[in-house]
Amino acid sequence: MMQPAAAELDIHLRILAGSPDSSTAQVTPDIVVGDYHHYEDLLAAARGADAITFEHEHVPNEHSAALIDASFNVQPQPSALRYAQDKLDMREKLSALGAPVPRFSAIESVADARAFFDAVDGRVCLKARRGGYDGKGVWFPSDADLDDLVAELLDAGTPLMAEEKVDLTRELSILVARRPSGEAKVWPITQSRQANGICAEAIAPAPDLSPKLAERASALGLSIAESLGVTGVLAVELFAFNGEGGEDISVNELAMRPHNTGHWTQDGCVTSQFEQHLRAVLDLPLGAVDALAPVTVMANVLGADADPKMPMPQRVREVMERYPHAKIHLYGKDHRAGRKIGHVNVAGTSLEETRDAAGQAAHFLMHATWA
Repeated sequence: MMQPAAAELDIHLRILAGSPDSSTAQVTPDIVVGDYHHYEDLLAAARGADAITFEHEHVPNEHSAALIDASFNVQPQPSALRYAQDKLDMREKLSALGAPVPRFSAIESVADARAFFDAVDGRVCLKARRGGYDGKGVWFPSDADLDDLVAELLDAGTPLMAEEKVDLTRELSILVARRPSGEAKVWPITQSRQANGICAEAIAPAPDLSPKLAERASALGLSIAESLGVTGVLAVELFAFNGEGGEDISVNELAMRPHNTGHWTQDGCVTSQFEQHLRAVLDLPLGAVDALAPVTVMANVLGADADPKMPMPQRVREVMERYPHAKIHLYGKDHRAGRKIGHVNVAGTSLEETRDAAGQAAHFLMHATWA
């Protein structure tokens, strides 16, 4: 989704694509087909580039470091990206910085898991340290299941960590952009809603968020970006919970790339996260991050369990007729149940009406029926 923003700024993108018919290759004329696990493929895509950046965190850090050693400009750098790649490294670093995080522990044995389970009265969230996306790589074991589950995962070679489960009231997201020269900006705090571990909806600005907590969250995001040396877009996922003095926050995860909870910025903000990421990694002046409407709602379009018989172009037409103010963004991906295949943005003045329109539009694109 960075390609349209790049074209408007006359920035030429070259993409390392997994296949010539991938969704990225459909919209980007200059592609190199290859595997990001292979350094030579990364090198082929990097030659002649002013900057190299990422749309996910899975590129091996040793490859990024090798590109830097070969005098390529890699943004964000592997020294920062490691904290989005390894959840335990991230927890340890944020804890050292004084950022709010849940109680956590490395898990290298069943005994480690049992000790932590007992220490937090069974309120355990078990996580794979690396990988995991949209609810994958996360487990909530019971007392009876704990030992067998941990043994099975460790035997399979899955590095683990454990966190104390947070009684969250909602999920929030801080979106920050930062240039190598240090300029940084933060968008309005966003509220997200998950369904089956996948982001279903994002609302900006987050409803009923106190100005004090919004200011604190924004300062937290800026501080993390600066302390870790992040460049480009940083998303800080937060758990909100009822603290002693009211609503409080704890850091869940980090992502150093344009993020699903920031898709609303395409149509609800002066500068989208995609344009801002390009500006940031190229060390260009950052754009304004003011919201364009009192509320913007993003609803994800996920692949239904069964692909509707109605063709997608007809579904798009129906949504356009019913919700002319809805902005539809489809990714050109093949249908697969639960897969993100697009999203809808609706900007408005009424939270209830805007949320309903975005949700209805996304539902019809998924199921060819109105909710």
